[in-house]
Amino acid sequence: MVKPHILALPFPAQGHVIPLMELSERLVNQGFKVTFVNTDYNHKRVMNAMSETSVGDDRIRLVSLPDGLGPWEDRNDVAKLMEACRVVMSKKLEELITKINEVEGDKITCLIADGSFDWPMEVAERMKIRRVIFWPASTALRAMTLSVPKLIENGVIDNNGVPQRSQIIELTPKMPTMRTENLVWVCIGDATTQRTLFQAICRNNKAVKLADWILCNSANDLEPSAFTLAPGSVPIGPMLASNRLGNSAGNFWAEDTACLKWLDQQPPCSVIYIAFGSFTVFDQTQFHELALGLELSKRPFLWVVREDIGDYGTTHAYPEGFLERIGCRGRIVSWAPQQKVLGHPSVACFLSHCGWNSTIEGVINGLPFLCWPYFADQFLNESYICDVWKVGLGFSKKESGIIEKGEIKNKVDQLLGDEMFRERALKLKELARNSVMEGGQSSVVFENFVKWVKS
Repeated sequence: MVKPHILALPFPAQGHVIPLMELSERLVNQGFKVTFVNTDYNHKRVMNAMSETSVGDDRIRLVSLPDGLGPWEDRNDVAKLMEACRVVMSKKLEELITKINEVEGDKITCLIADGSFDWPMEVAERMKIRRVIFWPASTALRAMTLSVPKLIENGVIDNNGVPQRSQIIELTPKMPTMRTENLVWVCIGDATTQRTLFQAICRNNKAVKLADWILCNSANDLEPSAFTLAPGSVPIGPMLASNRLGNSAGNFWAEDTACLKWLDQQPPCSVIYIAFGSFTVFDQTQFHELALGLELSKRPFLWVVREDIGDYGTTHAYPEGFLERIGCRGRIVSWAPQQKVLGHPSVACFLSHCGWNSTIEGVINGLPFLCWPYFADQFLNESYICDVWKVGLGFSKKESGIIEKGEIKNKVDQLLGDEMFRERALKLKELARNSVMEGGQSSVVFENFVKWVKS
């Protein structure tokens, strides 16, 4: 029997690969065949991580295409990566679909592509296959990008996306606020990078009109106003492996599962979990202040410290005597099984960079947040957490831009000393979980999408 065959194409970043992989897992559970396309560079990372942890689903075929960059080039340069993919990967994607459809009985009939790309919808239209955008970030971010023409018209930004002055934007009273200097295309890289990203957003706003569906990794109860301002967008989230009692797949680093045993030994609701995603970097001074702040808190903590988290080389220079002083009170790992960590009863709060995946993972586990955004949409998500949902606190920086150890300790004490944060977080958890339960809005939307693809 011929299976419906979907090709899934994420943007080549960790926070984009994992949620689309989760959607792919759910689709194969519905009887679909899925071909998942990473870049050559990220495909190797995913395969290496899977070989070390034995986490993967052999029902999903993992293939790769070149991203257009040389082995020596910096793939954290988002604008450069996007442009290279648009030039090289778009042509290779068309060749891949043609090759699969020529030799396989289960022809690709639907493309699900990350909404950060504009060109996949054009490829799918040319090849006359169904076109679906997967939006892995908040729907508020989608609403913000769709508002670009209005922001230009109102003089908030110019035609290149440059803010005319510093001000706070609020699209509707129930939406998170955003300072113009923190707009997603403004707070990344230099002026050239910002202009490239803004141009990509403008192209995406046009390409989205080609999509048959726009699936958002969110829930209407989490972002009701955002869905109103993003017509055509529908919720199917939060898409998390923990919701189906499965393992998260698509990691670029092998997970240190031994930290779960360490968590088992800690008192209930006692541990600070600290993780900053795949992009955040620290200078030596800030890294030291964070370490000393955790020490001052006198609470157990689990801290994810990537090998490339510092801009001072790959050797982590902790404060002198820090590791000896914290002893077994602190556990430091290079990468963690985050969804399982956040669901562990010993975890009290989440000190996070506020990437959307981390945000909804914390929400669906009923955890309060300490917010430390780094770039892109993370400031918008921080506003959701602190101002709209009121389940977290942000940090105050000194004029130097540094968050000092005393500020870290004080905010930990404030968050964990006020039960209202925990109570609101548990109510938000219930809303998020109900959306993906049978009969919940996200669940119903997903069922309707499955029927459409199979029709």
